[in-house]
Amino acid sequence: MADEDAGAIEEEVKCEECVPGLPGWMATFSDLVTLLLTFFVLLLSFAKTESAKYEAALGSIRNAFGGNVLKHGETIQRGKSPDDAPTMIDAELPVQPFPIDFMTMEGMLDKHEINRESDEDLTQMKNDLYQNELSDSVDVFEMPEGIQVRVKDKIYFEKGGIKPTQITVEVYEKMVKMLKEKTWTVYVEGHSSRGETSLDGTKDAFELSASRAAAVARSLIKRGVRPDRVVTVFYGDTAPVKLPNRSQDLIDKESRRVEFMLRKRDLRSEGHKVQPR
Repeated sequence: MADEDAGAIEEEVKCEECVPGLPGWMATFSDLVTLLLTFFVLLLSFAKTESAKYEAALGSIRNAFGGNVLKHGETIQRGKSPDDAPTMIDAELPVQPFPIDFMTMEGMLDKHEINRESDEDLTQMKNDLYQNELSDSVDVFEMPEGIQVRVKDKIYFEKGGIKPTQITVEVYEKMVKMLKEKTWTVYVEGHSSRGETSLDGTKDAFELSASRAAAVARSLIKRGVRPDRVVTVFYGDTAPVKLPNRSQDLIDKESRRVEFMLRKRDLRSEGHKVQPR
């Protein structure tokens, strides 16, 4: 009787026979891992990889932990391990760390992250240019301090004078219209040719370029552009145009010019004041 009871108990505690194959939860887990992998691959494909930021990240980590940096690429050095694997070594060229906010997901995915410190809205600026039919007449550049828009057309001057000899009136009027209606700042940049002086000999290259910039600035203000939105800059003959394989006469002719740079942010505005020491 006791043997029969033992057999019955043994039957009760016996485990069910396992179903062959992997458990069901493992399929769900595999799907999750695959989706995560695909997600990060997509992030990597959208991100803009820059070697400078990569090196800066290495420098930032090295500074934070006070350790060594593993050299990569052409600069990698082999260690003394049996399998000749790379080893941790001191960086020969120290890399300066960069602000931690560049490591945010927004910074990694932002296609215009070069000017993330600027409060200028590139899309809005492009809209302003498009509405005033200036999109094809300008070059747009992203810079650390903001966005720079350069007008392709220039105003050219006679030798030794401040009287224009060539000006694209249509582009000039469109630019004036936008400056009157929108909050833009225009930088009027005056130039002169190599060794140029005024016709009466009283002005050198710097004074001549300043007079050209001032004359164009007065013209803008006369047409309704706010004076506080106009900045004049003069370079003298220090920035001639670069025309490879062209005659010096043509270079001098093209150098006697006034150029326009448009910005939303005025570089004269004061930023955050810091102690000089």
